[in-house]
Amino acid sequence: MKLPSEAELLRIFIGESDKHHGRPLYEAIVEEARRRGLAGATVLRGTLGFGANSRIHTAKILRLSEDLPLVIEIVDTPQKIKDFLPDLDNMITEGLVTLEKVRIFCYRHSNLE
Repeated sequence: MKLPSEAELLRIFIGESDKHHGRPLYEAIVEEARRRGLAGATVLRGTLGFGANSRIHTAKILRLSEDLPLVIEIVDTPQKIKDFLPDLDNMITEGLVTLEKVRIFCYRHSNLE
């Protein structure tokens, strides 16, 4: 897949325990992005964070949280990101979604499968 040098970064901030139809929300988002043919998605797990409710979520052993912060990043063309947003809006009940313009330096893959 070839991406233009100008693209968009979709960044989704949710909690690890968030669900969509009984499934982990982060899995549902990544699978829907793949189904729609987006260039790729990465889920990053945070060790400490807080959101709109100001409740601290941490991975510290003494305060073991079952709801660590997650960030999902997806980079693709502005049109493909725009087309994905309505589905994303229907999936997320709590969280933050941001968009920013990015410049792609390279996007490569091997043919090993």
